[in-house]
Amino acid sequence: MTSFWVGKRIRLRGIEPDDWTALMRFAEDEERLGDLLNPPRSAESHRARVKEQAVAKADGDCFQLAIEAADTGKVVGSLGSYHADARSGWFEYGITIGAGFRRKGYAAEAVLLLLRYMFAERRFHKCQVRIFAHNEASLALHRRLGFVEEGRLRDHVFMAGRHHDLVLMGLIADEFAQLHPAGELRGRPLDPVSNAT
Repeated sequence: MTSFWVGKRIRLRGIEPDDWTALMRFAEDEERLGDLLNPPRSAESHRARVKEQAVAKADGDCFQLAIEAADTGKVVGSLGSYHADARSGWFEYGITIGAGFRRKGYAAEAVLLLLRYMFAERRFHKCQVRIFAHNEASLALHRRLGFVEEGRLRDHVFMAGRHHDLVLMGLIADEFAQLHPAGELRGRPLDPVSNAT
């Protein structure tokens, strides 16, 4: 039996201390996209943060994973569940794919693996995601995966000298099960050309 965490293009795995250089590059990519703006950090601070993540115990249903390309073993991104409300049955996640690895199907497959785990194994009812309105690629990816826009927080985030809208999207477990049958990841892959992230 193949691992639950392996798809056709990617493998999800725990963060390792040696992942720090890739994760540092991804943070720089996010800044260039206009999705993140923080003061510059030293390489040592990135190394220390990733080492801390690598040895941290899972915090319930909140965790961070590396996205590794199945064919090369190279870290191409990361994703994680960062807020989970077990009582109400919903969770939020975030994903980043390195600039050189976008539009290859990695993001879609990683999100499907995460959703399958959270809906089928952890029994969550709903997934929520927050996306900057100017991030058309991420909005398109989530629409294609079945997420529905549930609201827009106007001028909600101040970044790079101006305010930006934040789009709230959601997907219910039953919708996910209808749109993405259990064998999809191994039998019928998503079209990488139309993958937006």
